[in-house]
Amino acid sequence: MMMMWARCVRRVPSRFSSLSRRGCSSAPTDGLDRLRSLLQLCVDRHYVSPGETNADLFQRGLSCSYGPLGTELRRNLLEQWWHSVTTGRARGQVLGISTLYVSQEERAADGLRLVECEHIKQILDRQESKEEIIQEIKMLLERSPEVRTNLLTGALQQLVPSLELVNRKLPFGLAETGLCFQPSAGSGCSAEITQTSLVWFCSPRTSSQWLDHWTRQRLKWWKKFALSPSDFSSSEVPEQELEGAASRGVRILYNFPWGSETLETLWSRGNAELLHVHKGARSKLQCRDGQKSVPHVVWISGNMDRGVTAFLFNSLQQLKREEGRQKLQQRKVLKLHPVLAPVKVALNIGRGATMELRQVCGGLLQEFLEAKIFTWPGYLETVPTSAEQQIAKYDEMGVLFSVVISDNTLENGLVQVRSRDTTIRETMHISEIRKFLSRYISAAENI
Repeated sequence: MMMMWARCVRRVPSRFSSLSRRGCSSAPTDGLDRLRSLLQLCVDRHYVSPGETNADLFQRGLSCSYGPLGTELRRNLLEQWWHSVTTGRARGQVLGISTLYVSQEERAADGLRLVECEHIKQILDRQESKEEIIQEIKMLLERSPEVRTNLLTGALQQLVPSLELVNRKLPFGLAETGLCFQPSAGSGCSAEITQTSLVWFCSPRTSSQWLDHWTRQRLKWWKKFALSPSDFSSSEVPEQELEGAASRGVRILYNFPWGSETLETLWSRGNAELLHVHKGARSKLQCRDGQKSVPHVVWISGNMDRGVTAFLFNSLQQLKREEGRQKLQQRKVLKLHPVLAPVKVALNIGRGATMELRQVCGGLLQEFLEAKIFTWPGYLETVPTSAEQQIAKYDEMGVLFSVVISDNTLENGLVQVRSRDTTIRETMHISEIRKFLSRYISAAENI
């Protein structure tokens, strides 16, 4: 078994027992109720796997064990991120790269290392002096591979091989997504995050303008998918908080019930790190943008696990409706943006010959899968539920549309389609549903 020597292995306390540590104690009561409600919903509706430790990782914006819907949501979010940074040729070409998760080169003295637990145990079990044990552990760490904490260094190393593809012309970028280990605040441990990275190479005279440009683009992108866009904002990084070679920084923030947390950070980092990685070889780094120069770096780094948490928080609506004689019923709806929603449509059967209706559902399911429309096969569920219970479940899952196949379908091809967002039910011919869904999702993506 492999482990991080710098990583602690311990039970992480529940968020509810550590709200004051995270600053949640000052959050309004309704905000904490919303937090608890979302956590329960995410477990019940297959977004995150159950477990106290897993729930804590999810809330802190770290990689956790996702359920099928959470995995699909994160995949959709990453796809949209990739599309947003690699299109728009007018601003410059963006190339995709993939770098090593574990590196034997470019080791940092304080980097995170992979060490086998058994090797550590064998050293500690030996009857040796304290000094000898320390020396052996130190040698073991020096031989062990380093695990990346960000995607910047890999992109800087990839610059020279990429220059031929852009004819040494600035600006251009290198984009990558992948797992990284980062320090977890207050615990002294390191934890995984799903990081996105765009390293933008530009001329020294335009780096500040490009930082402003990408800040506008990135904030616009986050707000595009939001039910409540005002929860997303940007903020300049104070001078005393600038990291490493950065001369300026901007954070994209989400306002959680316990306070604002960073989703994405943009840094203007000059070219000192680039020169260091390539051992000062200016001649092989020179590019052109009106004049020859060693490019400056604008680095855009995002935490997509925290992005998943932010969009789930942002999309949850808890609506009260009156039923019967002043009886209030709460309706929870996960109004995720159509392109992010994991399940686009659910298929159910109404009254009629069950075997024939199931066959129709099976054919429709196959048609949706071929069109890459994620579909929930509700008609296969074995636990009897009422139509209202089914709708409540689908609303909590964030399903865009539910379709009911009934005797009418067998007779004249008509099905009933219910919208998550409007709750309106309408009748549609079965041959039109696939086209309708594709048009609806495409239109939402292009807004």
